[in-house]
Amino acid sequence: MDTVTRRRFLVASGVVGGTALAAGAGTLTWRELFRTEKLRSGHSTGTLVLITLYGGNDGLATVVPHADPAYRQARGDLAIPGESVLPLDQTVGLSPSLAAFKRQFDAGHLAVVRGVGYPKPDRSHFRSMDIWQTADPVQPGNTGWIGRFLDANRAADSRWAVTFEPVLPPVLAGASKAGAAVTTNGLKLPSGYRTPMLAGLGRPEEESPLRARAARAFADLVRVDEMVRGLPEHEETEETEDGMPAATSTGGGKASLAQQLRLIARCVEAEVAPRVYSASLGGFDLHADGHEAQLTLLRDLDKAVGSFLDRMARTPAGRRVVVAVYSEFGRRVRANASDGTDHGTASDMFLLGVPVRGGLYGAPPSLTDLDDGDLKYTTDFRDVYGTLLADVLDTDPAQVLGGWTGRLPELLH
Repeated sequence: MDTVTRRRFLVASGVVGGTALAAGAGTLTWRELFRTEKLRSGHSTGTLVLITLYGGNDGLATVVPHADPAYRQARGDLAIPGESVLPLDQTVGLSPSLAAFKRQFDAGHLAVVRGVGYPKPDRSHFRSMDIWQTADPVQPGNTGWIGRFLDANRAADSRWAVTFEPVLPPVLAGASKAGAAVTTNGLKLPSGYRTPMLAGLGRPEEESPLRARAARAFADLVRVDEMVRGLPEHEETEETEDGMPAATSTGGGKASLAQQLRLIARCVEAEVAPRVYSASLGGFDLHADGHEAQLTLLRDLDKAVGSFLDRMARTPAGRRVVVAVYSEFGRRVRANASDGTDHGTASDMFLLGVPVRGGLYGAPPSLTDLDDGDLKYTTDFRDVYGTLLADVLDTDPAQVLGGWTGRLPELLH
């Protein structure tokens, strides 16, 4: 079959898109994923759950420097009063919406990494997200940092990194391998195609490199389908009743974050194949009337992550999970005239879970020594990625991050 026909089939199937197609990404159904049950049983390797907050989460409304007069002066009516925050120390506290995060902090399982960013920041949603997902602030390429983690591990395949989002995010696409988008209602094939045809489409032939890549994509689907069988009949997904925000123009999965994390929790408990899960919550681009909307979004995040971590604490596999929460950028220090905030730069990252050594990390950015009205970063995001790669995924960060060797080794036990 020619390359164009293969490519049309993949796109029509909703299997992959963009870079992931070239990498030979696959799609798993919920049933197929559970047919990898116990594949990791007996292994002590960690599991990483990446949560992307699309739209640019306001870090100063999340980790609130309430004791700094410059904060109140810059934010005006948007400033959260000190008596309302959930204190982390005498100068800074969490948004009042983050009660479960505060409990994790008090238990020693929440690390707040301050001032995370990169040199020469970009305030475009799409360019900045490319930088975060490719881990290259100079020249974002065509591979994500988790995709390159797959490339660096000989035994890895598409089952090692999955998302329950409708489209495979760039972070999971490597040069020769890619993660999988897990559907909860089965793989939908275009009219006229049947599953056995995938085997023929994936059969190697003497063909151009592009055709060979497309063929590998089909072969990957067949291999996954053959290797992941035996889901118990009771393993069905449930509908969410959370009413939480779904996708926006700047991203976010169709399913609520709570539903995505419930699915991930069931996978972790069953010790299925994935080492990395990607989840998302959209809606953070709050240019106007941002106060109540921000509180609501953070409450949704808090409820979903808090329930997930409570569940993870009950099993040995769950106690090896690390959750990393990030957004493409923070917001400007000064509120705008519409009671909102505009695109900024540096912000905070959260790491949560039993393996996390809780506390405040990194220098808090100055609210007066600014870069054109924005915070100057104090922690390079690649240092956090390097720590996750080394201490959760047991992989040399330099192989994945273009030779970058920075780490924050004290973050994890």
